[in-house]
Amino acid sequence: MSNMPIKGPIDDSQLSIIEEGGILIAGNTIMDVAAFDQLQQQWGEQAVLIHVEGDQVVLPGFIDCHTHIAFAGSRANDFALRNAGSSYLEIAAAGGGIWSTVSHTRDCDARELVELTIRRAHLLLKQGITTIEVKSGYGLNVEQELKLLRVIRESDRRTQPDLIPTCLAAHMLPRDFNGSAKDYLHMMAEVLFPALKSERLSNRIDAFIEKTAFQGEDIVAYLQKAKNMGFDLTIHADQFTTSGSQIAVELGAISADHLEASTAFEIELIAQSDTVAVALPAASIGLGCGFTPARKLLDAGACLAIGSDWNPGSAPMGQLVTSATILAAAEKLTNAELLAALTYRGAKALNLSDRGILAKGMRADFSLFKTDNYQDITYFQGSLQPTAVWKNGTKVLSI
Repeated sequence: MSNMPIKGPIDDSQLSIIEEGGILIAGNTIMDVAAFDQLQQQWGEQAVLIHVEGDQVVLPGFIDCHTHIAFAGSRANDFALRNAGSSYLEIAAAGGGIWSTVSHTRDCDARELVELTIRRAHLLLKQGITTIEVKSGYGLNVEQELKLLRVIRESDRRTQPDLIPTCLAAHMLPRDFNGSAKDYLHMMAEVLFPALKSERLSNRIDAFIEKTAFQGEDIVAYLQKAKNMGFDLTIHADQFTTSGSQIAVELGAISADHLEASTAFEIELIAQSDTVAVALPAASIGLGCGFTPARKLLDAGACLAIGSDWNPGSAPMGQLVTSATILAAAEKLTNAELLAALTYRGAKALNLSDRGILAKGMRADFSLFKTDNYQDITYFQGSLQPTAVWKNGTKVLSI
């Protein structure tokens, strides 16, 4: 995945394939990638040689740049009600929706939440995912948001993939908050943000900009405060209505995620910016709505990444490659565009420059797939699982 563009369309002919290749690793870092015979001749006397038998394709570890895997409870009833014709507001009124997950997550102790998060992270690792963004957002008060972010930190310490924490305290206005959206956001900015800095719990702030969540001057002030304090910004934008992506671009957000409702205006705005467009096709599948206009975004010159959006409400499948390949079929993405969206462009969505490419100086994160044709990885739509996963230069999974 080296020497490929960070933005815009990519043709499959741009993929660099090394036949009979080898990777030279020192510690957690790739020192060289070349033909195995060449590396053996140059380094054979100094290196430990590991031969992989049979036909295998090696790819950089996938990067899931948008998940909500730190949660408790289920929303299976929401899915059934949605398929039976109930609206979002009707489901929420019946006790479902985000608030249902908030209630279950608040009632769950930290130890159990850690175990749940680790279990889900391991399921992603088995898909070849070595870096996982994880959001809070099911606490929605200072104490519970801190609990969730501490859970993510502890889970990161105890699992092989890197868990990248994001604070999503601006997920929705909690039902038990006695005040306006402006009051809630002000309180979170004044109390929670300094705590995040002092405990080093997260350097990323997210917000759900939507009519049912937060919008207007209140959320802009909240995000501007975060930016002024040195946080990276990412935005849940244009999922049902537009405005979020424009705010994301104007504030210099690292990414704008969802974008299912984006029109030609928003597509051009994102394409002309450094903000990464993150498609979340599993949410479209779970909600039964249209996909992110990925083809139009790429053709306009945007950087496109793809995340699983694993969450208990709209995207419970937790299958990054499966959902990404379905998006690719619907939006006519090349294999190169799809793989880029899951590797180095996913890394850009997290503001990470040390992974997503097999090249000198990069982290030694990669997966092996038992096939003689890299196209099989997307052709089988996620059912071809890795035979081995290496993280930071160490084999952490072998099947």
